[in-house]
Amino acid sequence: MKRLLVFLTVVAGVGLAVLAGGWFWLNDHIQAPGPLDKETTIVVEPGSGLGTIARQLRQSGVIDSDFPLRLHARLTGYAAQLKAGEYLFEPRISPGAVLAKIVAHDVVVRFVTIPEGLTSPQIISLIATADGLTGDLSLPVEEGALLPETYGYEHGESRAALVRRMEVALNRTLSDLWAGRAAGLPLDSSEEALILASIVEKETSVPEERPRVAAVFINRLRRGMRLQSDPTVAYGVDPSGPLGRPLRRSDLDRETLYNTYKISGLPPGPICHPGRDSIAAVLNPAPTRDLYFVADGSGGHAFAETLAGHNRNVAKWRRIQRERGGR
Repeated sequence: MKRLLVFLTVVAGVGLAVLAGGWFWLNDHIQAPGPLDKETTIVVEPGSGLGTIARQLRQSGVIDSDFPLRLHARLTGYAAQLKAGEYLFEPRISPGAVLAKIVAHDVVVRFVTIPEGLTSPQIISLIATADGLTGDLSLPVEEGALLPETYGYEHGESRAALVRRMEVALNRTLSDLWAGRAAGLPLDSSEEALILASIVEKETSVPEERPRVAAVFINRLRRGMRLQSDPTVAYGVDPSGPLGRPLRRSDLDRETLYNTYKISGLPPGPICHPGRDSIAAVLNPAPTRDLYFVADGSGGHAFAETLAGHNRNVAKWRRIQRERGGR
């Protein structure tokens, strides 16, 4: 009996030693630098299990053997926590760090920038060519319904989901700015503010001018004057994007719902997707009595309160055009 106890004790000791040795071997292998010699990106597809992921990592050169990673994942419970996504692995990353990234869903974030002032067809084209997005964009995108800015997204996100996020961002921004609007504006709704913001967006590319340009149109609306905005005329001729040519007299004479030389008040809808700053400018315009503006030759505009002052500014602009060889 005594010999049996000694034997069992020895066996147990040997077993513990083997287990301890195995654990230290596994731990050393998991923490050791891996074989990767350059940054590598892999995409773990939805539904991929531990075996598939480990094999993919080995075939991509991220790890040199998939057995230790699989064993470690099962012993730690990580095998049930692996997440699909696009992962960037740096050179010499250890198998343990690889596994931690996938468990934490530390994925690559891609970005798409939507500039202010684009039309719906232009934005749809940008989203359609954004790498890593999935699905067709079949839902209609109303003019002015999206907030232009830079959006982060993960590989595999649908284009429709991104558009919905852009819509939510616009609605939230418009609601917040409308709540803080100046008193006495000649605008009956946030939708009207959005329409006017789209015009301001197309009229100037100088950020500091937006509140003053907005003030011109606000002052005109208060007086019942027509807005006489060239960008609205261009939109009425071709709503898909820039005309690619100067406006013609025939364009100005054309009867469209967007020709603000012909119609009173605002056009029926936005002419582009305005940015936050243009919306803010419309809802808190500069405190001026300006009613006119024209290009000043420096990329900005010259403003005037009276038609006489405006005509002088126009004459200066025409002289600059002639000096530059324009017509």
